[in-house]
Amino acid sequence: MDMRPSRVLRKMRDGYVATCIKLNSSDFRLAELAAMCGFDCVWADLEHVPNSMDYIEKTVLAAKAYDCDILTRVSRGGYSDYIRPLEADSAGIMVPHVMSLEDAKYVQYYTKFHPIGRRPIDGGNADGKYCLVDANDYIKQANEERFITIQIEDPEPLPELDEICQLPGIDMIFFGPADFSQGAGIPFQWDHPYIDEIRRLVAKTARKHGKFAGTVGSPDNFDDLVDMGYNFINLGSDVVTLAAFFKDAVAKCNNKKAVTPK
Repeated sequence: MDMRPSRVLRKMRDGYVATCIKLNSSDFRLAELAAMCGFDCVWADLEHVPNSMDYIEKTVLAAKAYDCDILTRVSRGGYSDYIRPLEADSAGIMVPHVMSLEDAKYVQYYTKFHPIGRRPIDGGNADGKYCLVDANDYIKQANEERFITIQIEDPEPLPELDEICQLPGIDMIFFGPADFSQGAGIPFQWDHPYIDEIRRLVAKTARKHGKFAGTVGSPDNFDDLVDMGYNFINLGSDVVTLAAFFKDAVAKCNNKKAVTPK
């Protein structure tokens, strides 16, 4: 018996761009809906919102029923915080605010199995199909079919970016422009030349070393990001999309006076 293969990795390895949507809510039904609509990946968050591992498990089940991956952004902590989403069968994890080469090596060591790292082994979870996957096949397939993503969202790791992108077992380099703009002292200035320069640098360096390059975007700048070399693009979030609809509906329909038919 084999592990479930990653749709995201399959698409990117075949030369296509993988699409993603971020969920801040705790309703796994939205993940199911996104999967039904054709997204390759749903980004579930444990860094900025008070979601639980129970939510991650339900979201994984909802999405993988439609061959959609879950990418879980973990909170910064010990190795258990990194591997539990993988053991719940998230196709990938994303580690925020990687600040140095040594920081990236820590992630590598605890999230990939031998011969790359020393991720603690327990196949009695959803990813190992509760020990139904042969142990040797499990560690091999987990290294090949689960993707480890690190976020470059601070100026500090830039001097070591080239070395970081050469690390075996780090599969994707993800540029986070919001926190990066804050760290660079130009918060939310999306059109600032320095932000554009680093956005291009991250994609170029990642792809030069055979890594996948990810970032946030929208349908409006999707083609521009693809031209820069990004092949994993998050296209929005549930809260922003719902808020836009809510505001538009309220603006059009609130405070109307009732009409008395003649």
